[in-house]
Amino acid sequence: MIQSKASVTVRYAETDMMGVVYHANYLPWFEVGRTTLLKEIGVPYRKLEEEGYRIPVLEVSAKFLRPAVYDDTLEILTTIRERPLLRIRVEYEVRRGGELLATGASVHAFVDREGRPVRPPQWAHERIAQAFA
Repeated sequence: MIQSKASVTVRYAETDMMGVVYHANYLPWFEVGRTTLLKEIGVPYRKLEEEGYRIPVLEVSAKFLRPAVYDDTLEILTTIRERPLLRIRVEYEVRRGGELLATGASVHAFVDREGRPVRPPQWAHERIAQAFA
């Protein structure tokens, strides 16, 4: 299992007329968590993209438990439980302090520039394996 933590502060533009974070704004926070985790283990999106790899979203889900509001500082806990081959499943928790506000998950595929499924590059596979060791 690999885990990472990232922080975001709720911007005014992310809230709705009720002063609550609009539900679609959680997806970019999931992305912050995912890209942070991969960068921390030595697999930055930028390098993958430079080498012709893409990691599109195949599935995404979210469950909202408590509202986040303007100026909250939130922690995004991101987890990868299993070593990826062609697909990678990422889980998320959004917390304000010790309070769990939302959970979610996304599934991604490794593809080439033409959108064909591929295995991750060898260097990425090795860094992911090291992170699971």
